[in-house]
Amino acid sequence: MIRNSHHIRRGAAALAAAAVGLGTALAPSAAAAPLPSVPVGALNYTVDVNKPGASPGYIYYTSGVSAAALVPGLGQALSNVPQAAPGNVVMDKSGHEVWRYTPPKGQDVSNFRTQTYQGKRVLTWWQGSTVGGHGTGTDHIADEHGHVIETLSAGDGLNSDVHEFRLTPDGRALITAYREVDADLSAIGGPKNGKMYDTVASVVDVATKKVLFQWSAAQHVPLTDTTASTSSPGSAVYDPFHMNSIALDPQGNLVISMRDTSAVYDVDIHTGKIRWQLGGKHSTLALGPGVQFAFQHDAEFDGPDTIRLFNDNSSGQQTLGVSSVQWIHVDPAAHRATLVRNQIHPSNLVAPAMGNAQGLPGGNTLVGWGMAPHISEFTRSGALVYDVALPMGTYRAYLEDWAPTK
Repeated sequence: MIRNSHHIRRGAAALAAAAVGLGTALAPSAAAAPLPSVPVGALNYTVDVNKPGASPGYIYYTSGVSAAALVPGLGQALSNVPQAAPGNVVMDKSGHEVWRYTPPKGQDVSNFRTQTYQGKRVLTWWQGSTVGGHGTGTDHIADEHGHVIETLSAGDGLNSDVHEFRLTPDGRALITAYREVDADLSAIGGPKNGKMYDTVASVVDVATKKVLFQWSAAQHVPLTDTTASTSSPGSAVYDPFHMNSIALDPQGNLVISMRDTSAVYDVDIHTGKIRWQLGGKHSTLALGPGVQFAFQHDAEFDGPDTIRLFNDNSSGQQTLGVSSVQWIHVDPAAHRATLVRNQIHPSNLVAPAMGNAQGLPGGNTLVGWGMAPHISEFTRSGALVYDVALPMGTYRAYLEDWAPTK
């Protein structure tokens, strides 16, 4: 644990008040259970569990209030609390901070991690500002010391969104972007002359910044597939899709997660055609027993035929159960999806936004619980071997075997 009495004195009252207020604000209807977890936790990075069997290395996460948090006014309400200040943070597993990047005042950071670019290990993150539950900004690539060597946008006049910035081995970047468009929303009970966010997956060549492929949710997914009942918090613009992750399948096509349709799509990277859909209102794969997820994040392949995703199971307004990590075997030829494993937290955490899971080399899994402010590590058998409580949630968390140097 990092102990800082100055931070504790300044932050304790504000964090406690925020915990009470936000716990009420995020509660779903009386018929829904359980309630979302309170999104304000420990006063600092607090290691609660660190057992033999946990992987060595360093934890990468972001502090503060992410642009993906979907809680209007939270950043402003906590602007004077030190623990809510935005930053890219690296901790050792005993709870000592070893590196931090603080963005310029008024800027947020999110999705901080290590990746590989041009054969070298790099630091990457998104930086920008919050707009109605998503972000508008720029993606950054930095060297091992944190010196920025490249910045990138989604291309074609689109700013980079907070949710995804993933580098591929051949020098491409997968980037989410949002754009406001005019739309007829009458099919879902909205105005005929309405406004909504289309959400776009961009594939960009990093070296040349050339856009190689773009996929628009509005052009491929019916508006009536949405599971969102209202506009984005803090915004009058409707958000029926809310793309939050892009990855590659084993054939090089795009795996796209959309929170507000509660579905994962496998998209042909050449034609844009949806090859198959997992979950949502019109799943093309029959869902076997236990394959139940909603408002999910971070869907990616973990092996040749298994999808791993973070199942929020809650939007804050609607909660279907506790959050979990699910491993789902997909068989598009047989049109079938089968549950392999479902990992919950012993405290039955419910994350109303954000979250991710990372497969580790030794077979363990690191889980960032999004707005339920914990980072955990589990063995293959499901044993909890590492657990941290955070002041605020982190959009994603990662474990790496190296730390940046000054």
